[in-house]
Amino acid sequence: MLDVHFGAGNIGRGFIGETLADNGFKITFVDVNETLIDELNKRNGYTIELAAEGQKHIEVHDVKGINNGKDPKAVAEEIAQADMVTTAIGPKILKFIAPLIADGIKLRQANNNTTPIDVIACENMIGGSQSLKQSVYAALNDDEQAWADQYIGFPNAAVDRIVPLQKHDDPLFVSVEPFKEWVIDKSQMKNDSIQLKGVDYADDLEPYIERKLFSVNTGHATVAYTGNMKGYKTIGEAVKDDSVVEQAKHVLGETGDLLIQKWGFDPEVHHAYQEKILSRFENPYISDDIERVGRTPIRKLGFDERFIRPIRELKERGRDYSALVDTAGMMFFFNFPNDAESVKLQQMLKDEPIEQVIREATSLKDEDLINEIKAAYEKHLAEK
Repeated sequence: MLDVHFGAGNIGRGFIGETLADNGFKITFVDVNETLIDELNKRNGYTIELAAEGQKHIEVHDVKGINNGKDPKAVAEEIAQADMVTTAIGPKILKFIAPLIADGIKLRQANNNTTPIDVIACENMIGGSQSLKQSVYAALNDDEQAWADQYIGFPNAAVDRIVPLQKHDDPLFVSVEPFKEWVIDKSQMKNDSIQLKGVDYADDLEPYIERKLFSVNTGHATVAYTGNMKGYKTIGEAVKDDSVVEQAKHVLGETGDLLIQKWGFDPEVHHAYQEKILSRFENPYISDDIERVGRTPIRKLGFDERFIRPIRELKERGRDYSALVDTAGMMFFFNFPNDAESVKLQQMLKDEPIEQVIREATSLKDEDLINEIKAAYEKHLAEK
């Protein structure tokens, strides 16, 4: 079987690629990074290292690459014969690859290839595949959309594996944590004959997506923003500070309260899940930069993102969200010149009052919440 995977970066190779290869797939990686594509085509394989005691190596074979900037036609031709399409490129890039997927769908239709296929966005976002579908359909006419409705699925997915920023002499070598979780919404699949080992299939994905987003992503970001306030440069340094870990525990306590109330997760099981998350952050074999984990702060302050959404929903339920608000106040101090969003955020703070910046970044209309975040920001400003 063949998978066309958009994104030859560390997550694409070290998580999605490993899982697909373990299921006997050949993988065509699509990326604009010429170095990665050239190496994939030269070697047709790469090495993954597990960031744990023993540092086990896993070899991935039967891979190749296409530079979509140079040869978009080859991408469409590959999709026309693929059994699956996956992505791990970042939520903001999905709309840019949508026309390439649309061209592949058009070619499948032209070739009368009616074998059902699923397009799965493996991104840190809610509703990633369905969001990608909207962008793909914008590049299809009515007849092509009707054909896609029959044969092309866009099942949402929840993915979880820490793949830190890293640099090796071998550009294809990648280090990943041993833990991984990939859940697919089977109700949105067109080809349910493909059942990947190492992947879970759920009738309703939303609880799993929120559990991951509001636990792993919110928790990881909390360590980054709290650690940044204390002057640390890496997650490893930050988690050695008890006050940073306590902040993460308080935040996870609040998001856990929401998830248990909202989705009926077993409290004991969920608390064990949270403890596992904290132990993953403390993994001594993973060195992750605070700059990487905290990057794109404006996106992470979004209305439906990892802090503001649980704050809103906890307030609606009359539950405590004070640690989440406290962390949100820290996010406005994230200042790294290599991160465009952090530069933009700092410029907004220079040009506008803090309450207006909060409104723009969060899209909140609730003046009480805006004032609570403002108070948290001003408290941290006074402490600096």
